[in-house]
Order: sequence, then structure tokens, then C-alpha cells
Amino acid sequence: MDPVFIVSLACLGVAVGFAAGLLGIGGGMILVPFLTILLALYGVPEQLVVHAAIATSMTTIIFTSISSMRAHHAKGAIRWDIVSVMAPGMIIGGLVSGGAVFSYLSGAWLSLIFGIFVAYSGMKMLSGKPPVANRSMPGKVVTGGVGVGIGFASGLVGAGGGFLSVPFMTRSNVAVHNAVATSAALGFFIAIANSAGYIYSGFHEVAGQEGMLGYVYWPALVVLSAMSVLTAPYGARCAHRLPVRTLKRVFACLLFALAGYMLFEAYKAF
Repeated sequence: MDPVFIVSLACLGVAVGFAAGLLGIGGGMILVPFLTILLALYGVPEQLVVHAAIATSMTTIIFTSISSMRAHHAKGAIRWDIVSVMAPGMIIGGLVSGGAVFSYLSGAWLSLIFGIFVAYSGMKMLSGKPPVANRSMPGKVVTGGVGVGIGFASGLVGAGGGFLSVPFMTRSNVAVHNAVATSAALGFFIAIANSAGYIYSGFHEVAGQEGMLGYVYWPALVVLSAMSVLTAPYGARCAHRLPVRTLKRVFACLLFALAGYMLFEAYKAF
């Protein structure tokens, strides 16, 4: 790979890992827009760029979430009772999304869906609406069903589900640090299911394309994962010390900018 490409990916990996540990978002919302630019510059065909960016972003979460999850678990912050209920549904939703629906959507539609979800996530971060005082996590059937929906939606945008799972948990009066930590653990199951789906559904679509394993661009995966694994634990430790509410507001502004870029790309493609 080109040295500039490697350095660019390494810097992205550092930012993604830190964000994953700090905010429980998996980093995909940062990663996908930048990857669409970089992959287009370095030889990935235009019709595959958005698919490859989303799939590669999701696959990095396998490694980032392990690193982040270990750091959160060491502090006893993960609600494993919630993980045990939501994870099976997320796996089902992820397999359907990454293994079937993803390959049928054009890059324009994926860009549009990504832009909408990222804008939604930014608005949720800025709203800061307090949860109803007496609300708690719903029953297992409803919680499992929410897991299916989050796993499915995550597969279409290449994110670890934190943009939906963290608000869902905090709305049910799960403490924010526990919600972030639990989201990091859930991201692992989402990433495993969707990544398997991307490889399966893209196997024939990318036949002969150098560097592609299904829809996953593996050279970028290696660099991004190596760097993000190093910084995710630091982000997780900072989540327990830094003013996360202030950081979320700054991050929300970045999300709006990235959403605008992807929506503009969708507009051009349509």
C-alpha cells in the first residue's frame, strides 16, 4: 500500500479506537465517510466504495470492541444481564442485514441511510433529554426484539450499534457509563454477525478485485484494527474520568458534518 494511505488509515484507527472506548459507538460513524474518500483514491471501484467502507468499518469493530470491552469489564461496568438478552437478537438482525439486504442496496441508498442515521445520532447526543424516573428495561421479548432491530440497522451503516443501544439503555435508566460499557460488549456480537454476512454476500460480487474479502477491504482492516485496539482501552478509561456530556456535544457536531457529506454523496449518486 501507498505510505500516505497507510498513515491516513493509522490516524483514523487511533481516532476510531479512542471514540469506541469513550462513547461506546464503535467508531463506524467516523470511519465510513473517511474510508469512502480513501478507498476511492486508492483503487476500489466506484460501485464498491460505499459497500467496502461500511463492511470494513464494521469488521474493525470486532477487534476494537474486544479491546474496549476488556477495559470496561475490568471496571465492572458492563451489564452482562442486558448483553445476554440483546446479543442473540443482534446476531439474527446482523446476519439478515449483512448477509442479504446489504448486497441488494446501491451505494447511493447506503449513503442516504448512513447520513440519516448519523444525523439522528447527532441529534440524540445533543438533546440530553432526561429519562422518565420510574422507567426500567422492558421485558426480555421486547429487549430481544430491539436487539434484532439494532443489529439490522447497524449492518446498513457499518456501526457497532451504540448510536441506538446507548440511548435505548439510558432511556431505561441504565447509568450512562454502564450503557456505554454494555454497548461496547454488544458491538462485538453485531460485528461478528454482520462481518460474516458481508463476506458471504460480497464473495461473488467482488471476484477478482485485489484486496477484497467479500465486501471487506482487508489491507485497510489490518491497519485500522491494529491502531484502534491500542487506543480503545485509553478511551474506555477516559470515559470514567472526562466530562463525557461535553465531549458528546463536540462529537455530535462532527457527526452532523459527516452526515452532511454522506447525504451530499447520495444526492450526487441519485
